[in-house]
Amino acid sequence: MAESSSPELLPALAWHALPEEQAIQELLGEEMSLAGLLEKGLSQAEVEKRQRQYGPNELKAKAATPAWVKFLQQFNQSLLYILMVAGAVKAFLGSWRNAIVIWAVVVINALISYIQESKAEEAIAALAKSVVTEVTVLREGQKVRVPSQELVPGDVVLLSSGDRVPADLRLLSARNLQVDESALTGESVPVEKRLGSLPEDTPLADRQNMAYAGSFVTFGQGAGVVVAIGNQTQTGRISKLIEEGGSLQTPLTRKFEAFSLTLLKIILTLAALTFLVGLVQGQAAVSVFEAAVALAVSAIPEGLPAVVTVTLAIGVSRMARRHAIIRKLPAVETLGSATVICSDKTGTLTENQMTVQAIYAGSQLYRVTGSGYSPQGQILSQEANSPVEVRQWPSLEACLLAGCLCNDTRLQPKDDGQWEVVGDPTEAALLVAAQKGGLDREDLQCRRPRLDSIPFESEFQYMATLHRLGPEEHCIYVKGSVEALLPRCGSQMGSQGEIQPLEAERIRQQVEALARQGLRVLAFAQKAVPPSQTQVDHSDLQEGLIFLGLQGMIDPPRPEAIAAVRSCQTAGIQVKMITGDHVLTAQAIAEQMGLGGGKPVKAYSGRDLEQLGPEEFVTAANQGSVFARVVPEQKLRLVEALQSRGQIVAMTGDGVNDAPALKQADVGIAMGRGGTEVAKAAADMILTDDNFASIEAAVEEGRTVYNNLLKAIAFILPVNGGESMTILLSVLLNRELPILAVQVLWLNMINSITMTVPLSFEPSTGREMTQPPRDPDANLLSPRLLQRILLVSVFNWILIFGVFEYIEQTTGNIDLARSMAIQALVIGRIFYLLSLSQAIPTLLGRGRASQLDHHERLMDTAAVGIGIGAAILLQILFSQWGVMNIIFDTAPLSWDQWGFCLLVSLPMIVVSAVANRVDPE
Repeated sequence: MAESSSPELLPALAWHALPEEQAIQELLGEEMSLAGLLEKGLSQAEVEKRQRQYGPNELKAKAATPAWVKFLQQFNQSLLYILMVAGAVKAFLGSWRNAIVIWAVVVINALISYIQESKAEEAIAALAKSVVTEVTVLREGQKVRVPSQELVPGDVVLLSSGDRVPADLRLLSARNLQVDESALTGESVPVEKRLGSLPEDTPLADRQNMAYAGSFVTFGQGAGVVVAIGNQTQTGRISKLIEEGGSLQTPLTRKFEAFSLTLLKIILTLAALTFLVGLVQGQAAVSVFEAAVALAVSAIPEGLPAVVTVTLAIGVSRMARRHAIIRKLPAVETLGSATVICSDKTGTLTENQMTVQAIYAGSQLYRVTGSGYSPQGQILSQEANSPVEVRQWPSLEACLLAGCLCNDTRLQPKDDGQWEVVGDPTEAALLVAAQKGGLDREDLQCRRPRLDSIPFESEFQYMATLHRLGPEEHCIYVKGSVEALLPRCGSQMGSQGEIQPLEAERIRQQVEALARQGLRVLAFAQKAVPPSQTQVDHSDLQEGLIFLGLQGMIDPPRPEAIAAVRSCQTAGIQVKMITGDHVLTAQAIAEQMGLGGGKPVKAYSGRDLEQLGPEEFVTAANQGSVFARVVPEQKLRLVEALQSRGQIVAMTGDGVNDAPALKQADVGIAMGRGGTEVAKAAADMILTDDNFASIEAAVEEGRTVYNNLLKAIAFILPVNGGESMTILLSVLLNRELPILAVQVLWLNMINSITMTVPLSFEPSTGREMTQPPRDPDANLLSPRLLQRILLVSVFNWILIFGVFEYIEQTTGNIDLARSMAIQALVIGRIFYLLSLSQAIPTLLGRGRASQLDHHERLMDTAAVGIGIGAAILLQILFSQWGVMNIIFDTAPLSWDQWGFCLLVSLPMIVVSAVANRVDPE
């Protein structure tokens, strides 16, 4: 197949608004007629010409960024700039050992970020797979099967039940055609298709004369002409939105970047000040330069990027155990700071299984328990709220029987204990309701075999089946819309099976009451016919039907999702429903889930949103709880509108139509079981159990991760502060440096990482979901945290400088003085670590630990214990092992000297207690 390097684009017309004949002429010219196209299709020569003209029917992704460029992009961080410059300076001064260590930290961090980063090309590739299939087309008067990539505009595609729609089609014929467009529009039930033109402003989900690429035919047959292929299809437009969406920074990366820039300014200022002061005092330029470099290295928290990465990775592991798979590391923390969760309705908040919840028969209302396609449940009397014996209420039994027999769908069990629907979800709900009432479909079909049927047609809005009840009795069962059936009924069945005058107005009132609950209502009727009649025709249904009752159904909310919504609201997180379903249905589900937080649910439709100006749209996005009948672009705009007001947005979804919004959101959450590959590839996080309730657990873990990150920062930075103050004071006083650059690297990397990583394993306190979200605009270092850091930094400075000066003056051994100053600092850090950790309260059984057994408490404190043990061992080697003495210019300590270091570090206990009061958890 020839392929053009730059294919032409079809005109972007409102194909649904054009008459069929005009649409064909726009595509193929005035010489082609509707009748001619349906008879012959395109010629092979025309197909080949159009393939060269328009290119293949496939989604084209933009050129991927080379892997080496993506890797280099990971170095574009201010903190890493600082480290790289520090390493370069050390290399320039001949300290290759120090330079290599610093550069190794930089490369490791960049490598981890590169591996974790999600590629947008994955989403486009998955999207392309979603529309590749084989298709039946009409060419040169013959039906042929061709790969979907070979379709061209103007091709006539023949559709039947089970087919995937390969391109955007304008329908030319339709017989009982129903298409599942849930992945594209969010509509929970298949859409009945019909012919004829529609108003130009008809929303995507209501374009009944179109079939869109990637959707499935669930029932009937049809034919359509290709009006868009590849990237010009509605699915292709979504792929373009995915490509164009920028990779937004998360709150953590934004704050870390701001922190790094601030730190960079401070370090450069202090280093320059140190250098200038030294020169003014007449010190040697090389010596002063070495001191400035030592100060810069001491101020850089070399271990912090690695600790941040480890902390996030541990959060990933914990979330995986709670059914949340993280695809991008920063999403762990971002989820913990989420202020809004925008959730798709179908399959996310709801079961994605139509369920009959109410039955009206014999002028009585019944409630149906249970949800989904499982036959577990009962039929209860609305008045007594107690189970009823269906056979004691003939009208109820007749209504259920009609729904069971006037039905072309079947349910079959799957290996995992779930039920698979073969056919229409609405009909499946009727079968389940009949089972709950004790009716056996196979037995009914044997006793009342079907003789003939009229399939559902949108023109008539009903389906009818003719059955043999006995040698002398035949009966027609009818189901359909209330508007279609009620005028054809002349009477109704009473609760005990007696025939009564029709109470049409009372029935309509009941229909309105059920519709206000968001239920989709179907009516049921029957008509006795002579035993000689073996066929059923529309004329048989013009009048004389006996009204049997109503069944109201809905895709019900998940019970665990209701609890999760309540928990999120307690935690200060707004939950908003964004769906392609009808407003009334969505609003009813939202009311059941409590999305209004005790207030009436405010709902907007897609058409409502279209009429709003930019500022009004942003206001509606923030004030509304339900957004129904929205198109993919509007989902994307809603997320952007919320973000424009400073909200941290998590977006859940499972369909192709959710992908752009998933990518735009601060955290995109896809469903692992029911979600499309497109949604999964565009998301930051995947729920393996498709359970909205798992988001609550993930939010709790995200908040725990953030708290642990703050603990790590509070632990690491005071050492850098103490070291910097010490070096600066030494230069000002023209004294020997109490700590060398190589020793600073040991403290900042080896010791800090060893003792800080255990903080990453800290368990949740149990209070995370009782607190409001953090202010998205708040600085990473709050005033209280800065006070803590400053307080502990001052003590560390006094400890280092004081011990060094005392030992150097009393022994004259500068290496010993530096060694003891460092060991005293590390012992003080152990006390400080214990004050930050939950280890001691956990061992004593306080707080959350009071709910844990002894083994669980030991497991929670194991990481801190291991970290402290490893730090002690390394510090013994640091001063007592000869090799380390050579590398780090240290000296071994006696038992008395160790005791001295322990004694002078004890005040850290008091300092930590004061710091905890300044910055309480």
